[in-house]
Amino acid sequence: MLADLWPQYGLTIFTPRLELRLPREEELAALASLAGKGVHRADERPFLTPWTDGGPEDRARSVLQGHWSQLAEWDVAAWQLGLGVFRNSRPLGVVTLRARDFPVVREVTTSSWLGIEHHGKGYGTEARTGLLTLAFDHLDARAARTEVFHDNHASQGVSRKLGYEHDGVSVDARDDEAVVSDRLRLTRQKWTQQNRPPVGVDGMTACRPMFGL
Repeated sequence: MLADLWPQYGLTIFTPRLELRLPREEELAALASLAGKGVHRADERPFLTPWTDGGPEDRARSVLQGHWSQLAEWDVAAWQLGLGVFRNSRPLGVVTLRARDFPVVREVTTSSWLGIEHHGKGYGTEARTGLLTLAFDHLDARAARTEVFHDNHASQGVSRKLGYEHDGVSVDARDDEAVVSDRLRLTRQKWTQQNRPPVGVDGMTACRPMFGL
């Protein structure tokens, strides 16, 4: 089985409504097509990734390339785990957990996107909760970080709801414009103080060596 050679394929996170796991090829194609239809309104630019550039096929192929490169470049010293978000086997989007020198630093960074038709239903908060459960309760992370544009109100709301706190700012080039992002940080202490919905994680034991644990 594929999971015998690449144990991340046996890793699954269960939340009350969602399932987070590495997509198989046909599921990946469905996720790519979903991204091709749009992950935000055309008059917005809430991410550095230029999701409205090109056509639907360009955006879909970018998702494929990004996913394949994460798998191919996996290393204990620098890894990215991009999990498909599914509800009743229907693809909703992708959440990503990444880290460098994790066995020493013990900090992770999260990012995500959902198909535009799935916004406003609480899936983003629920999926991030599942991802953070993996990070804190199974990988023993000390902190989780994210960066959010000031005007990305949806992502700001999710982060604040989950207990992230302000940790400075960063400045990036978005085309010919300098844009400021809030750096947000969630500590293990803040995480353990929250009431959260139940989350299950299967298949972590076999994955531990892949994370340097």
